[in-house]
Amino acid sequence: MQTIEGDLDLTEIINGEEVMGPSPFIRHQKIASRIVRRIFSYIETADLGEVYFSPLDVILEEGINRLQPDILFIKKENSTIEQDWVRGVPDMVCEIVSPGTYKKDTATKKKIYEKYQVPEYWIVIPELQTIEVLAIENGKYEQYSIAELEGVVTSKVIDGLKINIKEIFG
Repeated sequence: MQTIEGDLDLTEIINGEEVMGPSPFIRHQKIASRIVRRIFSYIETADLGEVYFSPLDVILEEGINRLQPDILFIKKENSTIEQDWVRGVPDMVCEIVSPGTYKKDTATKKKIYEKYQVPEYWIVIPELQTIEVLAIENGKYEQYSIAELEGVVTSKVIDGLKINIKEIFG
């Protein structure tokens, strides 16, 4: 029998406290998969970097903030991969909000990502069929792009990436 070493759970460390998140539902997984496929197909052609998905630890500060964003992107020139996790600041993170994670994703994690100056933060709210893209401007997150029910969101970090939200929530 083969053994697997490492942390294979959904535990995050948020502001020094261990927090166990719930396992995502099928709808959450479908939405994450659709976003990952679109980002991957766009970045693969130009060899822009790597896209990853949860569970994968992103260690922003040892023992203080170790998060597991639903999706993250790291530019080729900014590789922060260390062994089997990410140590440092990804170029983009994405959280898919569930009813039970609304405050954690839209307030708590937003503050943490802003503190560590993650250049771009996507907040996906399935119940509202909304994707909001926030980008760091003068040290704070500002809305860069948003689409509700229909339309296209664009990325500031992944130059030229546009995603039609009907393809995500359809």
